Amino acid sequence: MEKLNKPAILVVDMLNDFVYGALACDRGKAIVPATAQLLDAAREAGVPVIFCNDAHIKGIDRELKLWGDHAIAGTEGAQVIPELKLCDKDYVVPKRRYSGFFQTDLDILLKELDVKTVVMTGLHAHMCVRHTSADAYCLGYDVVVAKEATDSFTEEDYNIGIAYLKTCYGADAYSNEELIAAF
Repeated sequence: MEKLNKPAILVVDMLNDFVYGALACDRGKAIVPATAQLLDAAREAGVPVIFCNDAHIKGIDRELKLWGDHAIAGTEGAQVIPELKLCDKDYVVPKRRYSGFFQTDLDILLKELDVKTVVMTGLHAHMCVRHTSADAYCLGYDVVVAKEATDSFTEEDYNIGIAYLKTCYGADAYSNEELIAAF
């Protein structure tokens, strides 16, 4: 694998409600150590870490009708899980829809950071990671996936999500070891 072209890590919905709370996902718990390892290495290499976090408005947001109350802005459930050690040099982009780009300032932030490649991590490969990747691709970013730091509710959903990203956006999935060497 070649060096990544001006990468940033996008961490999608690694929040208390997605890992431990309202929409708890056992497979989400399983990726926490690998995600923490990748984020620590990225920070050490000077690669920006950007958290794209659901921050819903109770009683208003469309997703709540489908999924019930989760990640309500300002609640503990909408906070990044402590194991990922959100720090001062990280960025947080709140979102109210599946995509981290939809009506947020993520694209502006990435352009200001001169990012060319987004490394996708988080939950869920077939939903929020997929929609964020779609917008990243359409906006001209190269998309890669951290296969040990991304998952879904089921293995089938994960495989569907990763296959879709590869087919539609040319996104290859790499191990932490490969990604860290490419920073």
